[in-house]
Amino acid sequence: MAVKGKTAKKASTSKKKKTTKKAATKKSTKKKVATSTKKKKKVTTAKKVAKKKVTRKAKSTLKEKSTASSELAPSVDPYSLVRMSTKKGTNSVEEKKARLRARRIHWNEDKKKIAVDMLERYTGHNIEDFQQQIILTNFHYYMERFNALLDDSHYTQGSAFKASSSKKAKVTIVEFGVGSAMAALIGELVSVVAPKAVLFLGLAGSVHPSLKVGDFVLPIASVRAEGVSDHFLPPQVPALPTFKVQKFVSQILVEHGHDYRTGTIHSTDFRFWEFDDRFKQNLIEERVLAVEMETAALFTACFVSKVNIGALLLISDCPLKKGGIKTKNSAKEVFRKYTDIHIELGIEAMADIADRGEKVRHYNW
Repeated sequence: MAVKGKTAKKASTSKKKKTTKKAATKKSTKKKVATSTKKKKKVTTAKKVAKKKVTRKAKSTLKEKSTASSELAPSVDPYSLVRMSTKKGTNSVEEKKARLRARRIHWNEDKKKIAVDMLERYTGHNIEDFQQQIILTNFHYYMERFNALLDDSHYTQGSAFKASSSKKAKVTIVEFGVGSAMAALIGELVSVVAPKAVLFLGLAGSVHPSLKVGDFVLPIASVRAEGVSDHFLPPQVPALPTFKVQKFVSQILVEHGHDYRTGTIHSTDFRFWEFDDRFKQNLIEERVLAVEMETAALFTACFVSKVNIGALLLISDCPLKKGGIKTKNSAKEVFRKYTDIHIELGIEAMADIADRGEKVRHYNW
């Protein structure tokens, strides 16, 4: 009996121990679950806080990156870009368009005000003096000839350029200097006038052997080798004139019985190229008609600024032929023989395009 009692006691103690262990295990599990839940809650809260911080940071970054409201067109809500960017599948194309527009004079009122001020300061002309048809030139003789041909010409000299306008002919001429940087600048600045047409009267050196001094070239495109045009368009975009302006100028040339060539020309900012054999070889490989310094920058800057631009070039020298590089004496001969016809054709083309020219429609980008 005593043995049985001891056995029963042991069994009872063992049961108690098991029960205590189970309870302890349950408590421990509960504690672990509670701790794990707390940890999960903390992680979730931390994630939410981090997410909020990231969203706030993204929004502030977008606000910094997105263009200020004063730089956008009145119809564009700049904060709509921030709202769009927080959604999935943001239309980044619209965002890029808004940024591009903010850089252009016709979309940016602040830039337009500065451009008007700069044009007036650089030319000495008031904005009201500018006519709807504009001739651009590098050479002062063209300005002198314009003033001699048009008795009502109003001539001014500004801090950088010279300008003259005739209300009778409805034409303004601007002498802007030499090179692609000045060409791109004047291309942007004249956009504030919203001209019907702009014509560049420039000189070029022949590349094709059939061209001779005094020939006219109506370029259909220009190789962008000057560097400045890269600030306006990606390098793969060609520099092209406005077709309807070139078409009208060709009509004037034909009416006066003048022959002309059309083709691609090369624009460079390398002035002493005549002594670089690699450069000359490249010109031949490109199959260009002529080489000069301004048209690519003009065509590109005018295209993005919604300006109708054309060019009529006069071959002034033939650098690839023996003794063909322009000198002081040969330049005088060119101006004596050919530039009068050049400027007269330019004035007539711009005066006539005011009444006879077709309207050009610009695309909105």
